[in-house]
Amino acid sequence: MWPFSRYHRRDIPQSYKPVVLVTGCSNGIGLELAHLLYNEHPEYRVVATAREKSIQKLHDQFLENDRFMIYPLDVTKEEERKELINHVNKTWGGVDILVNNAGISYRSVIEHMTAKDELLQMETNYLGPMGLIRRVLPYMRETGRGKIINVSSVAGMLAMPTMSSYSASKYALEGASESLWYEMRPFGVQVSLIQPGFVNSNSFQNVYHSELSDPAHNWDGPYCDFYQNMTPFVAKMMRMSRSSAHKIAKLIIKTIKTENPSLWIPATLDATMFYYIRRLLPRRILLPVLYWFLPNAKHWGKRHTNRR
Repeated sequence: MWPFSRYHRRDIPQSYKPVVLVTGCSNGIGLELAHLLYNEHPEYRVVATAREKSIQKLHDQFLENDRFMIYPLDVTKEEERKELINHVNKTWGGVDILVNNAGISYRSVIEHMTAKDELLQMETNYLGPMGLIRRVLPYMRETGRGKIINVSSVAGMLAMPTMSSYSASKYALEGASESLWYEMRPFGVQVSLIQPGFVNSNSFQNVYHSELSDPAHNWDGPYCDFYQNMTPFVAKMMRMSRSSAHKIAKLIIKTIKTENPSLWIPATLDATMFYYIRRLLPRRILLPVLYWFLPNAKHWGKRHTNRR
């Protein structure tokens, strides 16, 4: 019943200007959310962040003022997280709403990942967000209110081939968020997971590759079928999607303004479908069905397998 109950919860009338910190604002959902907060929601003070190499893009689109701050942040670096939160605390008192949006995605099978690649994936999508959460929780606990909104993915519900590390990072984020929901409930701090599926954007072109999964290697070897089929499949699904980064940003605004939002909030049609399918079908049935739907899956690895 979550899709219906979520929208029947009243919005909070606000007599103060909460501070909203958004990570990963250089493009996609983060950039759209920054624009919405900047142009349509003067009731909030906003901290929009991006890595140093992308920060000029924000300065080109926004003017800093007494309610909008631009600050460089690499979420993987503890010193930068500490410096940012200290600056916000001194300037505006503290962070009332944290939107952990920054993230990356590796396109690689497990055998082609390295320890360095795995660490970067987890630092960006899990360890970094957790580090920021630890920094903002004391203020939220002391004030007795606050929101932690973590942008997850349908990959945090169901894993896909060539996206193992990305799924692992989102599964970790979802597990920690669920635990945090319990831990923060007595203190008035709310926790939500926004779960997008396929989004109509060019973000599939910005995926990371390990050395062995790099397309420059022509994807030769036993996993070539995985790469040659999954890459165009994901691109096709994203182009066909009717969901946009702007639509998901509006959902985040709705979550910010809702008094008691749900923990799990599927953000696209496919995410909503998977939300229910995962609960209705046993995994021993679900996984073979999903495998059957993957493009040319019955032919994957046939030229290289020694299966008996």
